[in-house]
Amino acid sequence: MSIERAHETEVAAEAWFVALDVDGTIMHEDGTIDDAVADAVARAVERGHLVTLATGRSWSTTRPVIEALGLAPEYVVCANGAITMRRDDTAPDGYVREHVETFDPTAVLERIRAFLPSGKFMVELPDGYRLYTEGMTEWNLENAREVVFDELLDQRATRVVVTSLEHGLEEFFGIVDQMGLHHVSYAIGWTAWLDIAPDGVNKATALERVRGWLGVDAARVFAAGDGRNDLEMFAWAGSAGRAVAMGQAPEEVRAAAGEVTGPVVEAGLATALDSLP
Repeated sequence: MSIERAHETEVAAEAWFVALDVDGTIMHEDGTIDDAVADAVARAVERGHLVTLATGRSWSTTRPVIEALGLAPEYVVCANGAITMRRDDTAPDGYVREHVETFDPTAVLERIRAFLPSGKFMVELPDGYRLYTEGMTEWNLENAREVVFDELLDQRATRVVVTSLEHGLEEFFGIVDQMGLHHVSYAIGWTAWLDIAPDGVNKATALERVRGWLGVDAARVFAAGDGRNDLEMFAWAGSAGRAVAMGQAPEEVRAAAGEVTGPVVEAGLATALDSLP
């Protein structure tokens, strides 16, 4: 039996596959979630929709969000599509790694450092453990260890994060453009940070795989997000279903979505979710 057939799940004909970004979509910058958003998520589940998360976060920082929302999705997409978790009630935290994409970050790390010698770097390993260089203080560094730059090389990584907060966003865009990064997928964040995944891997590639496993029609997919790492997800969802950008998203992100809801500070996601049947 193929993997696809093995994962097929019977779903109600009217159920939508709902993929939600976390930061800036579900959650505020301070880590809080509006009651209106949590209630809208719960109502969507009660109506039979298959609600999951699709985030750049690692699994260890995604799991608490699932718990806060009271969700128990069959699959969860983490690390911008590099890791897909599957629910397994026998596992210690209720989930196992079902699909993992890795790459050797050596070449891209060395190239980026040539352009950003004062940059701060973090590499996430397949088991979720992270290695980071000195100064990477703005990230959650649980389950992580500080190392010198050379220890980041010759690893199998699911994700690389690079920050250079002394640069403005437009300046950072210019530097990244000069790098000519090849054989990886990457997205630039709200500030001067770069999120790198294996080549051809993003939220959309993982979500399309999960959609096939769940057996949901492409016309009944719904995705909501606010960042540049959601662009491929919007193209995937919007091709037949619905793509919704948060109101505070950058102009290029809002333009890529078929719909725009209110900003996170106005619990815009709740309005979008309540528009589902």
